[in-house]
Amino acid sequence: MAELISYEQVDISYKGQRIVHNISFSLHEGEIMGIVGESGSGKSSLLRAALNMLGRDGLVTRGDIYYKGLDLPDLSPAEMQKICGSEIGMIFQHAGGSFCPIRRVGDQLQEILEAHGSPDQQENEQLACELLTRFGFDNPKRIIESYPFELSGGMQQRVAVVAAMLLRPKLLLADEPTSALDVTVQKQVIEEMLLAREIFGTAIILVTHNMGVVQAMADKMLVMHQGETVEQGLTASIMKAPSSPYTKRLLSAMPKLRR
Repeated sequence: MAELISYEQVDISYKGQRIVHNISFSLHEGEIMGIVGESGSGKSSLLRAALNMLGRDGLVTRGDIYYKGLDLPDLSPAEMQKICGSEIGMIFQHAGGSFCPIRRVGDQLQEILEAHGSPDQQENEQLACELLTRFGFDNPKRIIESYPFELSGGMQQRVAVVAAMLLRPKLLLADEPTSALDVTVQKQVIEEMLLAREIFGTAIILVTHNMGVVQAMADKMLVMHQGETVEQGLTASIMKAPSSPYTKRLLSAMPKLRR
């Protein structure tokens, strides 16, 4: 498998204060990487840095983020717009904030496709319905005709996965996509992301504080604490024999089921 994205000695600062220190990892086509750690450890900033979404106060102050040979932080807004959606998709923690509440879901999916050169509304609607069906929606027509507020939080999050996959990106960035959901809907969102890999060969970088989600999804994982890497490797190996005391504490906090 070819290398898809690599972070090389990346530092990220906000208002001159460094919050991410010397992070390096790579991901190959079709792989899933889980990044775990407590809130404030810099996990989400790593994803946002790849899409130049750190805001006016945030900056990659050292290192490189290469996607297919392109150094993402150095791209212009116009160059980044071509990559967002078509090459790299993004799922946020709260899908409701990703959708405009006063526009129907179908219109917003149409807008994504139009922005990348697909103006035919009828074809776009058919494509959206087909993808919704492949991702397990029983009545896709109802979904595209609904306003976001007419859908439950879990349904919004599932539709956000479909929206991120409309253009068949090679890489999906998922920022805490299950943290605000109940266990049943978490399972559905996890299954959708795994289906994206199965159908389209999409690689995924998953940011979460939930070790159980990483165990269920990720081929490899990176553990962060206070902006630094404390452990990195294959998920199965780390889960079985963690070397870092911090990772051991995270694993000990996982819920245990009794017979």
